Amino acid sequence: MPSISQKGRQMPESPIRKLVPYADAAKQRGIKVYHLNIGQPDIPTPEVALNAVRNFSGKVVEYSHSAGNPSYRKKLAEYYKKHNIHITAEDIIIGAGASEALLFAFQTIMDPGDEVIVPEPFYANYNGFAVNAGIKVTPIVSSIESGFALPPIADFEKSITPRTKAILVCNPNNPTGYLYSEEELETLRQLVIKYDLYLIADEVYREFCYDGHTHHSCMHLRDIENNVILIDSVSKRYSACGVRVGCMISKNKEVMRTALKFAQARLSPPSFGQIAAEAAIETPDSYFTEVLQEYLSRRNVVVKAINSLKGAFCPTPKGAFYVVARLPIDDSDRFCQWLLESFDFEKQTVMLAPASGFYSSPGSGKDEVRISYVLKVPDLISSMKVLEEALKVYPGKTI
Repeated sequence: MPSISQKGRQMPESPIRKLVPYADAAKQRGIKVYHLNIGQPDIPTPEVALNAVRNFSGKVVEYSHSAGNPSYRKKLAEYYKKHNIHITAEDIIIGAGASEALLFAFQTIMDPGDEVIVPEPFYANYNGFAVNAGIKVTPIVSSIESGFALPPIADFEKSITPRTKAILVCNPNNPTGYLYSEEELETLRQLVIKYDLYLIADEVYREFCYDGHTHHSCMHLRDIENNVILIDSVSKRYSACGVRVGCMISKNKEVMRTALKFAQARLSPPSFGQIAAEAAIETPDSYFTEVLQEYLSRRNVVVKAINSLKGAFCPTPKGAFYVVARLPIDDSDRFCQWLLESFDFEKQTVMLAPASGFYSSPGSGKDEVRISYVLKVPDLISSMKVLEEALKVYPGKTI
């Protein structure tokens, strides 16, 4: 029997999706499952985007330019100007989601065996993208006690080797919801200059900042224009995860010329996704005002509920729509599977993402879970009650 590739064996399972069979089985038993495991918003996609697809009048669904439709990229450049990010259409390559855009970035700037430093916990698929590109993730641990603030600069410096090519940050952060300050980004700027590194900034949650806090883009940092690569997406901004449209942005002309070759090799990004995404730029500001207020209410429900549980703790996130919570449990993977396989409260249970999958350091996150507060407030209240009851009877509880 032919063997599987080493890369295939190394590719990690998604901590977000690997428990789906257990959730499906629970539903077949008549259990209501509250999905807090995945960042799939229930906010309606803007009508302007949906109508653009419904009203498509073309007779052929053609390939687009490999970098994305010129009209969309020009319109995107105008969107970024509103956020004080001054770029041109030529500085943008559209990808099939931020996922493909990040893969383009990895493949463009790193050779197999090169290293990227990432504060952890981090978006779980970074591990998968790294395996795909043949590179190594070097994790720098941030702590729940600090709210997952940027680790000290000394931790970064002692991890830099001759193979280190880049630092990757997600801001606001998935999975923690942490929003990096201007001062923290300045620390990264100094590191980038000192060691001549790339700075990859995953900023897909830019619009989701709370309590009066402001998002600061890595594209605003001085004197490192040729070092910064911005990764972005329409998935969460417009609650349009299924259109699979994101982008890679850089003012570094050599980086963009090289990335375009990878884009050409996969032909073009999704046509209907680009049609929807281009139209979505016309979404009125009132849409985001309402969405932010809704997520703020949801965040407050979850944070208050978790911190009222004996032995549990989670910081109050300033952005995105996730929390990482520490629970009095022995093993988050075991606990999350047990919730679906062996527990229900009044014919209800919750699906969480074990935080162990958001770390690269072995053994980390074993008593932590990621919760996506993407359900309506009444459902979140019910799901937090279910979690409270589960922790009372979980066989592996630690208090």
